[in-house]
Amino acid sequence: MGTTVFRNYDQKSLDWWYNARGLCGETEKLKAAQENGSNMCRQKYRSELNIKLGDMPREAIDIYYPTGNKPHPIHIFFHGGYWKSNDKETSSYVTDALVPYGAITVIGEYTLIPEVRMDELIRQCRQVITWVWKNAKRIGGDQNKITISGHSAGGHITACMLATDWKRYDTNLPQTPIKSAVATSGLYDLLPVKLCSQNNDLHLTDEEVLNFSPINQNPFCKVPLLLPVGGDEGPEFIRQTKDFADSWAKKGMQTEVWIQPNHDHFTIMNQHMDGNCEFSKRLRKHLNISNQ
Repeated sequence: MGTTVFRNYDQKSLDWWYNARGLCGETEKLKAAQENGSNMCRQKYRSELNIKLGDMPREAIDIYYPTGNKPHPIHIFFHGGYWKSNDKETSSYVTDALVPYGAITVIGEYTLIPEVRMDELIRQCRQVITWVWKNAKRIGGDQNKITISGHSAGGHITACMLATDWKRYDTNLPQTPIKSAVATSGLYDLLPVKLCSQNNDLHLTDEEVLNFSPINQNPFCKVPLLLPVGGDEGPEFIRQTKDFADSWAKKGMQTEVWIQPNHDHFTIMNQHMDGNCEFSKRLRKHLNISNQ
């Protein structure tokens, strides 16, 4: 074992446990299933695609609409990819667990690092929530039933949205525009990310680690937060989830860790494509979306 760089990990082991793709034996197959599922969702559901929110190309959202009586609850999803990859087009597979059950589903997008730094990335995600809240009625949604979720880096983004002082950010918004949230396999302490090989691309600074690690922040939106993580994701993703849940619970947040046995970083998300599975049902129950 080499020199310890974080907790009990040397550089090689730390790099390994934060290599989400490497930890999964069938990453390409599972990612291909997500892309195929996303393509099918664009064909199945009525949608408005690439609604522009700002000047940068990725400042945009896709909206997928259910049938039935309005107003509908609204759910916003933020994709993962270590803040440096993936897009909304290959993330709409999550709508299968939501749209058929009555939820307008918004797939949020953001400009990737290193084109922008973390502060701008988070600003763009706040912009998504602000736009949805202000346009809820226009899109047939219920302004008082907005929920959010995210995966991996999107789990981090979800936590950052809950740590936002919304009245300070936009005086037209309520203090808690978000009613509940799910953050799956998230990254809540950025220090080990800065210390591992992922930072060769991210170039996170000490200031960014301090300012954008949710574990160091206070939750302004004290709403129910479900934290699923795969039992096969390795010790660091599980530790991150548990430590974050404990930290925010002490600050008055309603947190619940849900370790899913026999699931890794990608299989846990692919369950969205089966609206009748345990994961999708529990997701909807937590988000107060009808299980019709």
